[in-house]
Amino acid sequence: MLHTFLEKIKATISKHRMLSGGETVLVGLSGGPDSVCLLTVLKELGKEWDLRLHALYADHGLRPDETPAEIAFCKTFCEGLAISFDARSIDVKAHAKEQGMNRQEAARELRYRLMHDMMAEIGGDRIALGHNADDQVETFLMRILRGAGPKGLSGMQPVRGKIIRPLLEVERKEIEEFLDERRITYIIDSSNLTEDYLRNRIRQIFMLDLKRINPGLIETMTRTMDILREEEKYFDTIVTKTLMKLICRKRDLRIELFLMPMERMERVILRRVLRRALDETTGLRGMEFIHIEEIIDLIKKGRHGDRLYLPKGLRIIKNYATLVMTSEAPVKTGTYALDAPGEIVLEEIRAVIKASVEEEAETYGDGKNLAVFDADKTGTSLEIRPRGKGDFFYPQGFGRRKKLQDFFVDEKVPRDERDEIPIVAAGEDIIWIAGMRGDERFGVSGDTKRYLKMEFKKAL
Repeated sequence: MLHTFLEKIKATISKHRMLSGGETVLVGLSGGPDSVCLLTVLKELGKEWDLRLHALYADHGLRPDETPAEIAFCKTFCEGLAISFDARSIDVKAHAKEQGMNRQEAARELRYRLMHDMMAEIGGDRIALGHNADDQVETFLMRILRGAGPKGLSGMQPVRGKIIRPLLEVERKEIEEFLDERRITYIIDSSNLTEDYLRNRIRQIFMLDLKRINPGLIETMTRTMDILREEEKYFDTIVTKTLMKLICRKRDLRIELFLMPMERMERVILRRVLRRALDETTGLRGMEFIHIEEIIDLIKKGRHGDRLYLPKGLRIIKNYATLVMTSEAPVKTGTYALDAPGEIVLEEIRAVIKASVEEEAETYGDGKNLAVFDADKTGTSLEIRPRGKGDFFYPQGFGRRKKLQDFFVDEKVPRDERDEIPIVAAGEDIIWIAGMRGDERFGVSGDTKRYLKMEFKKAL
């Protein structure tokens, strides 16, 4: 069995090009059977492949009564194999609270971050993890219960960036048999025995029933996942080529895609393109399937100017030519003093407001980008500012007071654009919503002797 087991792992490493020889490999070591087996196997293969091994134990801070004994076990085990060993701490509870995620998600995120930092510290080439074929099937079942798509159901990748999983094609029972035959001891993490976690419930209840129905369950499902993974690679190639043609602009928290091709695109491809676009843009990752479907509906059925407000501050805007996906904070105009005559450049929104005082007015403008007021009512000392709590004015032609909030709603101004609209005020009174409407209290009349002319221009 030993020879067959080692050859099986060597075949996995070779098939997926995990190692070529001469690498420095950081091995995640918990003291459990999988990681102990992995380190043992890599130590043996390392003689042939000239591997330099370094083991790392991640203390999650969740089991303080058990952790010291586990660290001591791992340290002794590594000393017996003449392998360098480190134990590092991560604060899972604090991270879970800060990021609003459960402890399992927080632990995984911090653990991977720690391993990459440690790999850089030791000048490593690969990170080796002990996931096995049973873990792969458990992951499949967890994801199908949560409604994952084909990519999620293809399971863990044998190679993902610098991470390799040499045991991914051997079963848990094979690992335990290998360790028993070698008389290699290991420890059991008590958290793996509780039914508090979904993975444990699947492992201890569901998997046992499925194996009774199909003793070859692991092999059968692993083969299915291999097929899904191959198909995902094919789709990935199509998605990559498609997305390259769609990107109009891209920065850390924002991506703009050409709209017209997406309106005609088959939903099955569009879904993948949007997922890739979001996942590859910092600050836009982690959207669920339902959110992708909402974006597709916006593209296919929405009107120009429509938008979605999704979790994590993500906004999706359907413009005339592009689809904007962004988590950037909405633009907010600054506060400025303006004495007429004069002009102010509003850098935040790339616009200019110009004020002049005239004895006659050739036109009163449309009240939007050109508005004329009675200068003796407004005065010449003005303030340009964003909207404020409790703002109200008397919209021209409306005849009575109206809350600014209600005005924006009636005018269908998207809520993420309201802070960028300049408010022109004289003292406590609003006289003009630049680009939209003036206040009729300050309008010109037959008695007007001086005219305050105001112009609003935005850069194209």
